[in-house]
Amino acid sequence: MPPEPTEATVPVPVVRAQAARRFSLHGTGPLIGLALLCIAGMLLNENFATLDNAMNVLTRTAFIGIIAVGMCFVIISGGIDLSVGSMAALIAGSTILLMNAAAASIASPVLVVMLGMLFAVVLGALFGLAHGLLITKGRIEPFIVTLGTLGIFRAYLTYFSNGGAITLDSALSTVYSPVYYGALLGVPIPVWVFIAVALAGGVILNRTAYGRYVQAIGSNEQVARYAAVEVDRVKIITYVLLGVCVGVATLLYVPRLGSASPTTGLLWELEAIAAVIVGGTALKGGAGGITGTVIGAVLLSVISNILNLTSIISVYLNAAVQGFVIIAVAFFQRGRR
Repeated sequence: MPPEPTEATVPVPVVRAQAARRFSLHGTGPLIGLALLCIAGMLLNENFATLDNAMNVLTRTAFIGIIAVGMCFVIISGGIDLSVGSMAALIAGSTILLMNAAAASIASPVLVVMLGMLFAVVLGALFGLAHGLLITKGRIEPFIVTLGTLGIFRAYLTYFSNGGAITLDSALSTVYSPVYYGALLGVPIPVWVFIAVALAGGVILNRTAYGRYVQAIGSNEQVARYAAVEVDRVKIITYVLLGVCVGVATLLYVPRLGSASPTTGLLWELEAIAAVIVGGTALKGGAGGITGTVIGAVLLSVISNILNLTSIISVYLNAAVQGFVIIAVAFFQRGRR
């Protein structure tokens, strides 16, 4: 009786075909899950399938979705960032403080708002740069670095706000509010920004040398070094990119409430990581995609929306549901390379 064929004895085209089928399964799984959830939502509540509810779901997805795009790069490269929620809170508070201070010396509220938006993106990039340098040059594990900054960022926001809320000036809030509440062609502005960030992320990951380097580092960092890839530089850029995404998400979030408090951005890191891994990105790095991440972010928002509309379980258990989803996906990914 002939021996069982192994991967070493199976012809290369067959191995590649098997890998392609596995990748296709991971890629279509989130989409199938989202479709089934939407069907369930329509059956459970007639208001689920309305246009207003769809726009509401997408708008609320935009913040986490934008951060998840940056997080996708970090996780594919083999890293992690636990601080994005606290980072967003500190960026929001710092941006509001800057705009309130600038309003006293700059006559144009529009110019003040533009200055604040630019500041949010730059500050996010600087925080990401600090993470990248500590991880690459300081040789500290990403988990430890971002766990530390998670506490640092939120502590400083609490200090700046004296434990309360930092509120945007009412005149600036009026000028700033269309960034969140405005719409273009019937689609809210945050959704358009989310689409633009996702498209840019997809192009960078799949159509540039940098994107290939990110995937190579996540697959095998040592081999990437042997292939003359500047691993440290790529990792630093990856964390800067995530910081920029956090800044963009924050500048969209600030006009929603016009304030920042110690609870701002709470558990955003959980939602962003969940969106990435539910979208099919391997927890060990090396494989993943922006399309799956977008679907994962929408899928999690749909779950929350269904829970809110149907009251199947308490809305206070939304985070618990996301935690169970992360564990379940990790369980099914446990043998994936």
